[in-house]
Amino acid sequence: MTKRAIMWFRRDLRLGDHPAILAAASDGTEVVPVFVIDTKFDGAGAPRRALLHDCLVSLDKSLREASGTGLVIRRGDPTHVIPMLVEELNAGSVVVSRDYSPYGRTRDAAVADVLAAGGRSLRGVGSPYAVDPGTVRKGDGNPYAVFTPFSKMWRRTDWHGPHPWPSDAQWIGAGSAGIESDGLPDRPDPGCELPDAGESAALDRWRCFIDSTGAADGTMRSGVEAYDDLRDRPALTGTSHLSPDLKWGTIHPRTLLADLDASGAGARGHTVFSSELAWRDFYADVLFHQPQTAWQNLNSKLDNIELDTGAAAEEKFAKWCAGQTGFGIVDAGMRQLLATGWMHNRVRMIAASFLVKDLHLPWQWGARWFMEQLIDGDLASNNHGWQWAAGTGTDAAPYFRVFNPTLQQDRYDASGDFVGRWVDEPAMQMVDHRAERDEALRRLKEATRK
Repeated sequence: MTKRAIMWFRRDLRLGDHPAILAAASDGTEVVPVFVIDTKFDGAGAPRRALLHDCLVSLDKSLREASGTGLVIRRGDPTHVIPMLVEELNAGSVVVSRDYSPYGRTRDAAVADVLAAGGRSLRGVGSPYAVDPGTVRKGDGNPYAVFTPFSKMWRRTDWHGPHPWPSDAQWIGAGSAGIESDGLPDRPDPGCELPDAGESAALDRWRCFIDSTGAADGTMRSGVEAYDDLRDRPALTGTSHLSPDLKWGTIHPRTLLADLDASGAGARGHTVFSSELAWRDFYADVLFHQPQTAWQNLNSKLDNIELDTGAAAEEKFAKWCAGQTGFGIVDAGMRQLLATGWMHNRVRMIAASFLVKDLHLPWQWGARWFMEQLIDGDLASNNHGWQWAAGTGTDAAPYFRVFNPTLQQDRYDASGDFVGRWVDEPAMQMVDHRAERDEALRRLKEATRK
């Protein structure tokens, strides 16, 4: 009798460079491609759910073109849905890309236990990261708490090159006899224009960034060659815009790293770009070792810092969310977020610093808003990025870093092109930055004394 396995897709919505698919399809095993619409995330932001919908449509199309069979969609709690589907399809195993998030680890452990009780298995192969969380450690076996030493060891860690296309996979799915699919739910209205989604679109974006000549500043360089010079200038297309693709796994970081090595190992732009992938792995590693830091301060000494709450604080928060602070680069970034589901990374840092240091609001408020609005919203990167801005996380510099939004705008948008694209009204600043900076430092200093 032909063996059968379920390939349970989660944050790996592609067919190429996918070791879990290759593992599922080994020895002539029939592979059923499955995605579960997890009801736990019904409240996730509409932009992210809409992009997920588009990625699933693209994956289904790729499967049908490759095999004539489509993605099997089920809806519900995966800890119930997957074991029931295993029984329904008489599958011997379920293969996944390992999920290192707090929720993912708990969910997968529960599924594995149920499957094991029935003589089946959940097999994890690969992950969304170049280097799996928990791999990079100090000589004494402890995890790193600071990025720079982590990144040095990360670069010494071998990662597998891109995997081949699963040309021999025997797919059976939606459209095959006896296999039913709930089908995708209606696409939510994202309230903004989304980029093209899916594996092909991601590869096109990457090829354009790494291969084309003619950088955004008019020089004859590829995007990656110009990356170090242009990445902090929000008016220019100086970044890859691949963060949503990495979030949903329509491209894998090892594909990017392999191409970087092939096209210019050691070049400054290539090194800086790969450092951003190291940051992604670092934050995933921090969350893996300390899952409570998803929403709690990594530096617990700052748990007692004085923060503003109540009606007045909520009114300030609403102005920040709407991009009505009166500080041009902050407002431009917040409006870019609302209009596109994405925000330039430099501007994310400026907007985050403004919320926690100028408005004295909890970083968790901003982190939740970003997760609701961002199409690339990733718990580890988003929330630990917010902790970096708040001074409660992995920042190796002391807590007293406070971004001056006016100086940041002068430095990174001197032409005013970025701000002018999103903000056309006169600036009426809601706070005095110098006074609020002093107040932020007072509160931080007081908290560290307790």
